[in-house]
Amino acid sequence: MATRMTPVTIDATLLKRAQELTGITDAESLVNESLRALIERESARELARRGGSQPQLGPIPRRRSEGIT
Repeated sequence: MATRMTPVTIDATLLKRAQELTGITDAESLVNESLRALIERESARELARRGGSQPQLGPIPRRRSEGIT
């Protein structure tokens, strides 16, 4: 994995809250995880905007577990 040193100023309140929520105390790890989550969220939004990968596709039949009617 390529890395890049980038000086940033981080809001202390946001950093503390993110650390509390995630349990990640290392700022570098927390920023990396935050970027992954942002990329995942925005990728999902982009896919939704495009109507999925096959917008012309109709509903997909789902298998039902035994005992469910």
